[in-house]
Amino acid sequence: MDAQKTKWDLLSQGEILYIAILSIVICSFLFEQLLSFLNKSWFGKRIHPELEGIYSQSEYDKSQNYKKVNFKVSLFSSALNLILLLIVLQGQIFGKVDSWVSEFTDSKHLKSIFFFAIVFGASSLLNLPISLYKTFVIEKKFGFNKMTIKTFVLDGIKSLLLTAILGSSLLFLMSFLWHKYSDLFGLYAWTIITLIMILITAFYTNLIVPIFNKLTPLEDGELKDEILKYSKSVEFPLENIYVINGSLRSTRANAYFSGLGKSKKIVLYDTLIEKHSIEELIAIIAHEVGHYKEKHTLKGLITGIIQMGIMCFLFGYISNSNGIAEAFGAEKNNFHLSLIAFSILFSPISIITGVLFNYFSRKNEYEADDYAKRTYQAKHLITALKTLSKDNLSNLTPHPSFVFVHYSHPPLRDRLKNLSNPKA
Repeated sequence: MDAQKTKWDLLSQGEILYIAILSIVICSFLFEQLLSFLNKSWFGKRIHPELEGIYSQSEYDKSQNYKKVNFKVSLFSSALNLILLLIVLQGQIFGKVDSWVSEFTDSKHLKSIFFFAIVFGASSLLNLPISLYKTFVIEKKFGFNKMTIKTFVLDGIKSLLLTAILGSSLLFLMSFLWHKYSDLFGLYAWTIITLIMILITAFYTNLIVPIFNKLTPLEDGELKDEILKYSKSVEFPLENIYVINGSLRSTRANAYFSGLGKSKKIVLYDTLIEKHSIEELIAIIAHEVGHYKEKHTLKGLITGIIQMGIMCFLFGYISNSNGIAEAFGAEKNNFHLSLIAFSILFSPISIITGVLFNYFSRKNEYEADDYAKRTYQAKHLITALKTLSKDNLSNLTPHPSFVFVHYSHPPLRDRLKNLSNPKA
């Protein structure tokens, strides 16, 4: 025991940190793959009698093939990213990139921008073939993709510009605060990120969505009349009902509620309107109104702000470690290397917080379903959920452990069981 302690004590702070980072990267990969293999083991599981009839035999076979193909691609992508990250860590590539950007500028803040531009640029290029394969081979084969190469390229350019403008501005500001006010960095960073989170929650549909999609007010007609009639019956002050051109990219259907205070919007995908009856659409709207009535958006925002506060203060503490530079093969520590180290070291905690967030998210979905059941008719929401599951080739037999960790919505069977229960 004493000999072991002596050997451990001989390790420098940077060596200990490197071992911790390496261990977390490998363990996180193994944990995720364990969950994926458990989920795969249930692919051929018999569908519960409550869910029989959703798929025809040919549709069921198609859904099984879809799950298997995605499992293989996900496994390949995860393994590839693990190998690349291990090569980067072992070759001390982060330290070499840090030294390289130092030759272009003396500004500490611009160094962080250049560093992440290179790192994320390289990562995006390496993952581009997989993204193309998923979109134009898998999604097209199974009838989901409607995106053209032109739209794919334009989306990439828009995302790149948006990231460059907003990301570099935030990086510059955070780097400045970290170097100038290291003792109070956690507080300042938390305040700024909280303001950003509030703005995004309130104005995401107004500011971000139109960059990629076209939003048009729902045209006058029976559907709009019925939506307004329902909204009035539950005293939901709805003025903004929009249709998004989701069919430009995919056949998948969705609907969501966004906004805070008076800035409330319900957005329906055009693919959703095409595939559902008016009664089913009202039931879906009732579910979205339920999220508002139960204050789920506000609760989620507050929870996210609390989590971000914990992350900011932990980052402020960890980023002062002298071993970060040594672990990455750099001459001295700085903001961007600290951010890379923290993102890896925090991942076990993020798994735990992710499980908690998903638990409460599933709880919120039950509450929104209950609200729709109380204020409209459960049978229409049931048929809508069945149609959505069939059209999206959803997994009707997910493994409980995979659901527990990754599902933000309850599995279909659990939702139908809750909707069919008069006591729920």
